[in-house]
Amino acid sequence: MAKSYNICLDIGGTKVLGAIFDENMEQVFRLKKKTKESGENTENVEQVIISVVQEMIDSSGIEKKKIHAIAAGAPGVIDQADGIVLFSPNLPWRNYDIRTPLEEKFGVPFYIGNDVNVGVLGEYRHGAARGYRNIVGLFVGTGMGGGLILNGELYTGHQFKAAEYGHMVLDPEGPMCNCGQRGCLEAFSSKQGISDYIRQQTRRGRPSLLAENVKDGVFKSKRLKQALAANDPLATEAVERACHYLAVATGNLINTFSPDLVLYGGGVIEAVGNIFLEKIIAQVDRYCMPSIRTTVELTTAALGDDSVIYGALAMIEEAEAGK
Repeated sequence: MAKSYNICLDIGGTKVLGAIFDENMEQVFRLKKKTKESGENTENVEQVIISVVQEMIDSSGIEKKKIHAIAAGAPGVIDQADGIVLFSPNLPWRNYDIRTPLEEKFGVPFYIGNDVNVGVLGEYRHGAARGYRNIVGLFVGTGMGGGLILNGELYTGHQFKAAEYGHMVLDPEGPMCNCGQRGCLEAFSSKQGISDYIRQQTRRGRPSLLAENVKDGVFKSKRLKQALAANDPLATEAVERACHYLAVATGNLINTFSPDLVLYGGGVIEAVGNIFLEKIIAQVDRYCMPSIRTTVELTTAALGDDSVIYGALAMIEEAEAGK
């Protein structure tokens, strides 16, 4: 029997999520494994990824010779053409060739791209963005990621660095961002930005159900959902602020690209349901040209945690099609 299975991975700073797809694009096996034990060593991270792939093959009972290809999304700036991670904020990789060891170990092609780019591609091929040709994707997580589909093709720009919407400066006098600039969208609207704002306000004596959750870091998305459900005033205010800047950024992106669709995803959006989308839609008309806005839809991602693994599958599909 010919090879008929693909292994798709979502590589994060703390976990690897994997799925095996059969020739009908159905998931036949899943595995999630923490990567914290990998420490700060590049080879250790590589070994965790290899061990995840090997465990998936062993546990699924699928013969290695029936694996057709492996693909992954990972955080950072990634040279998709050569499989090199140029920089990753949450993994110890700099100009690191991850493709070669994976291909040598498993004897099949390996593809890798930026996780949000890959996630938007997954929604385009298999999720909420199917049927659209021009898509702006904004994924709200600990940081703020972006992806862009233009005329039915993933657009990654020069050296695969495009669609960094999170670092669109919306207020030059605004809060400091991890990138070194002030007033970035990420500094206002990501989980990090929302947490920083709540922490700042609680230090001024304002109460919040999230006070302890943000004391030393960022809240868990489910805790934000609980605080909003309890009508926590400070959590509500922080979300209003985040959505305001997301609406401003969305308006700018609509004016720039005139997309068919603006797609919102990521852990925060997934956790709190339509709250973000409703607040963005309520404001976005103020920040873009009416003649452009009338042809744009706004919606949330449909694949949840699986956006990236479906995008990895789409990378394999596109490689097969010779793109």
